[in-house]
Order: sequence, then C-alpha cells, then structure tokens
Amino acid sequence: MPSSVAAVLLGLGSAASWGSGDFTGGLASKRSPVLGVLVVGQATGVTLIVATALLLGEPSPARAAVAWAVAGGAAGAVGLAALYRGLAVGRMAVVAPVSAVLSAAIPVVWSALAEGIPPGSKLAGFALALAGIWLVARAGPPGEGREGLALALLAGCGFGAFLVLMHHGAQGGTFWPLAAARGTSLAMALGAATVRRRAWAPPRSAAPLVVLSGALDAGGNAFFVLATQAGRLDVAAVLSSMYPASTVLLAAAVLRERVSRPQGAGILAVLGAIALIAG
Repeated sequence: MPSSVAAVLLGLGSAASWGSGDFTGGLASKRSPVLGVLVVGQATGVTLIVATALLLGEPSPARAAVAWAVAGGAAGAVGLAALYRGLAVGRMAVVAPVSAVLSAAIPVVWSALAEGIPPGSKLAGFALALAGIWLVARAGPPGEGREGLALALLAGCGFGAFLVLMHHGAQGGTFWPLAAARGTSLAMALGAATVRRRAWAPPRSAAPLVVLSGALDAGGNAFFVLATQAGRLDVAAVLSSMYPASTVLLAAAVLRERVSRPQGAGILAVLGAIALIAG
C-alpha cells in the first residue's frame, strides 16, 4: 500500500476513533464527574499503550523523543481543560468550531514551513475540510456573545500544539512516546483532582463507558502517530481533526439526535475534502 494512501486511511481511523471516544466520553460525563472521566480514561489509555509497547517489544525512545511527547501531553491537557471550561462559560456554537479549526490549522501551517507547501488539490482539500469541521462542530444559534472565545483559542492552540509535538516525539518511536504523553496528561488530571478535593471517582455503572472512551481516545492517538509516520503532518492532522463528524453521526444513529442543515453540509464538505486530500 502506498504511504500516501496509508496516511489517509490512518488519519481517517484517528478521526473515527477520537470521535467515538468523544461520544462515549460525553455519555459517561452525564453519569459521573467530568474529572473522573478524564482521570480514568487517561489511565485506561496509558495502560493499553504501555501493554502494546511491551507486547511489540518496542525499544525505549531517545530522551529527545520523550521530551517532545511530554510537552505534547501537557499541551493536550491544557487544551482539554480550556475546552471544557470554554464550553461551560461560553457559547458552544463559538467555542467548539473555533477550537476544532484552529487545532487543524496550526499543524497545516507548521507542515508548510517544515515540509513545503503541498499540491494545490490538497490545499483545496484542507480549506474544504476546515470549512466542514467548522460547520459540523457548530451547535445552537451563533448569537453575538464572545464569552469563552479566549478559552476556545487556548484550546485550539493546545490541541494544535499536541499534534505538532507528538509528530516530533513519534520520530523516536510510536507507543512509548504516546505513553509518555498520556502519562503527563494523567498526572496533570490527578493533580487537578487532588487540588479540588471533591469526589470525582465515576460510579460503577458508568465505568464501562469511561474505560471505552479512554481506549478509543488512545486508539485515536495511535492512529494519528502512525499517520504522521506514513505521510505528511498536515494530511494526518486535517484528517484526524474531522472527528466531530464521527461524534455527530454517532449521536444521530444511537441517540436519534437531529443533524442540522449546517452540520449536514459540513459532513458533505468533509467527504469532498477526503477525496481531494487522497487524490
């Protein structure tokens, strides 16, 4: 299989896994504290990634790769915290699409500087994908309020930095750098839980969903890293950032939530973007 095709398939696999993880994590958060979902989910991911590294006998990465991965884990944790806070105090119709588009745009700019500008067809695909992600991630009336916009920008920068930093960390391996990143995020989540001094452990009834969300999130990370190793960073980042479409489609199929016209248009735009990027 050509590396470009593998990068596209792995990037789409990352989007499907991340979107499914967000869906199951959202369901779990309705039954248990969000912080508990984060802690247990991160712990699940670390366990699975370490077990995979040991099973495959992956050699220990260089210190530089671990340093990149730790920085990526910290950036991702900051992005996630900013996103949740932004969604709590601001308008979801502003916070979600701004953070999603920015997280995809930052690796595209970085990749253009480091690897050169991609062909015109891929640039058109990136533009169409960013528009599609914006439409899919929107929820509710846009309104005029800008509450949470700064947090949305911080979340997008955090997620975009995670993608760039993990791309560098993955040059020293696959699963051990991922374990370092997830371990950093777990340590930060546990620190937040300790400082807050509130009950955060999920109830047993929600445990299966929490564990599943953590496993799917870890799978999305692994697919993304493999996609960057098979092709360009910008292709992997844009395709994996299409995860909101997976979440919306799962919500429509499982919860019978209505897909709005803008979201439907966004899904069609994403499908067209895939064709252009894969071409």
